[in-house]
Amino acid sequence: MLAGPTLPKRIERLSELADNLWWSWHPVARELFRALDYSLWKSSGHNPVKQLVDIASERLSAASDDPLFLRQYDSVMSEFDEDMATSRKWFPSKHHDRLDGPVAFFSMEFAIHNSLRTYAGGLGILAGDICKEASDLGLPLVGIVFMYPKGYFHQHIGADGWQAEIDEHLSFDEAPINPVLTSEGSRLVLGVQLGDRPLAVAVWKVQVGRTTVYLLDTDVEGNLAQDRQLASHLYTTGREQRIAQEIVLGVAGVRALRALGVRPSVWHANEGHTAFMMLERIREHVEAGVPFAEAARRVRASTVFTTHTPVPAGTEVFSPDLVERYLHGWWESVGIGRDTFFELARSGVRADQGFNMSALGLRLSDHRNAVSRLHAQVARRMWVGLWPDEREDRVPIEPVTNGVHVPTWLAPELGLLYDAYLGEDWLERQDEAELWDRVSDIPDNELWDVRRELKRKLIAALLQRAQKSWRSGELTAEQLMMMGTLLDVDALTIGFARRFATYKRATLMFEDTERLERIVTSPSRPVQIVFAGKAHPADFEAKHLIQKVYSLAKDRRFQGRIAFVEDYDMHLAHFLTQGVDLWLNTPVLLAEACGTSGMKAVLNGVPHLSVPGGWWYEGYNGNNGWMIGERPADALRDRSTAEAMALYRILEEQVVPLYYQRDRRGVPHGWIRLVKEAVRSVVPAFCARRMVKEYATQMYLPAARALGD
Repeated sequence: MLAGPTLPKRIERLSELADNLWWSWHPVARELFRALDYSLWKSSGHNPVKQLVDIASERLSAASDDPLFLRQYDSVMSEFDEDMATSRKWFPSKHHDRLDGPVAFFSMEFAIHNSLRTYAGGLGILAGDICKEASDLGLPLVGIVFMYPKGYFHQHIGADGWQAEIDEHLSFDEAPINPVLTSEGSRLVLGVQLGDRPLAVAVWKVQVGRTTVYLLDTDVEGNLAQDRQLASHLYTTGREQRIAQEIVLGVAGVRALRALGVRPSVWHANEGHTAFMMLERIREHVEAGVPFAEAARRVRASTVFTTHTPVPAGTEVFSPDLVERYLHGWWESVGIGRDTFFELARSGVRADQGFNMSALGLRLSDHRNAVSRLHAQVARRMWVGLWPDEREDRVPIEPVTNGVHVPTWLAPELGLLYDAYLGEDWLERQDEAELWDRVSDIPDNELWDVRRELKRKLIAALLQRAQKSWRSGELTAEQLMMMGTLLDVDALTIGFARRFATYKRATLMFEDTERLERIVTSPSRPVQIVFAGKAHPADFEAKHLIQKVYSLAKDRRFQGRIAFVEDYDMHLAHFLTQGVDLWLNTPVLLAEACGTSGMKAVLNGVPHLSVPGGWWYEGYNGNNGWMIGERPADALRDRSTAEAMALYRILEEQVVPLYYQRDRRGVPHGWIRLVKEAVRSVVPAFCARRMVKEYATQMYLPAARALGD
């Protein structure tokens, strides 16, 4: 919501551009803001709204008289206008029908840019990538999420390695967010009932290219103090606050779209947190005179449900007494009994498990998907109890494997290389497998030079972070070393960056520290490892894992070649997925539904080394990276020791020798050959364009054709 100096008329549309996150994935727009005032662009965290708030009027006046800047400005605004043209829409040619209204995409989090911290991890990254790709394709879509004024926490690691959580309140004047107004010009505020008390919910909006995301805010005058803080934090640990959040997300989300006159043709629930949206729509039908059974049928017909959880413990379950306290009037309002209501959310495994939000979502949707092929197998086994008369392989959960938004995650330096050798239209054709055969035309030395430049940028970024923390007095000298200040651009660099959870096994590489020491401290073929990631504030086991990694990074035996970089976010993720040489992924087999960080890395020429879980199960072809251990067994089991030994062998016998096998000019042709095969085989199959097209053809259009609401 822009508030700052008045912009000169000649460049007044800079505020419009800053308020639309389209700039976040278009390099020409980011370059425009860099050219306007580079120091402010950098100090603002690459947030043009804040940049325009802080900028001096004299600088704006100078820019408005600068012919070079004006030429750049006119070019960017022309591209922006062309992209925002509503006539440009994609649908497969074999489908003559269209969506009569947008897809309403409900998610607990959205990750679009660091300037709006409404995300915690992979679920939000996926939602943000879907929004951006929908905009690129012209697929009509609106998002619903919470405002989260305090967002997810900033992470600080103390000298003892323990994670501390730091809140930072969002400044609405310095973020690309605006209040939604009624036709009379007042704030749009909705009413929701939380148990026995009323709640007012205000609505904000964020423009993501042609996609609009609406954000719900309970910090409204007149609400109880506890309710004003209801949406302040993402993924609160309190169960009452959590169920209240999810009721507001579902119920107020539906009511916001109704108040705005948005008539979705399809409703997409991204994980079980959003499933109360389905109950609200059933209530609407019944209130309009439709019997409950028919109301439920209509809602199911037009609903898509995506499950991301591969283990029962990962589902959202509320106790029956908590559900009764907050929803006690719902079943009477639709004419059913309490037992029938609770049956909607029974997991199908044990009757005493409580109110399972994923089960609710699966029961109240006709179009259901997992997020990888392997995850679909796991999900069918996990939820077969909901369809007791079906064979496990016929449980109606289909795979739509995740993908990543290429313009968001691709390094601009590599983008220029792809422009030169794949053709200037490659981005429009990014999901065409045959296009990527042209990667072989890129000269090895040119690709290697870009890869080295990206590593230099990563190491420089880590050094700047360390210097900033040092100047603020937050670090000891020992901590400064552990933040990556001793990293060497010539050493093979491995990246491990993701949410810290026990099943992701960040410490698998430390199974045999003596063997690891020999690998990383080799005088002629050194290896260095960069770790990053946050643990949930209530996950003390994960915090202990961070502490263990941190203590090993301090160990002088490793000569500063192990680093832990605090406060992992989207900004740091760009540097890491673009700048390391190898991406490492070691979750317990079948415990990760998909994972997308490795896709981002491969897009940037970083090969993947992973257990055969998630997306790598279908992405690995034997020549495009490395696989740790065997294909998955039928059930989770502890294979940590065997997989750690396999990891060491792969590094010692394959990865390290290949990386350091160079010609006279220092180019590792064998390594680059593997990089090219990784890019060729992975990018078209695991880009968001392919994913969103699959959602459209396999989920959205069939749902829209069914009798909806």
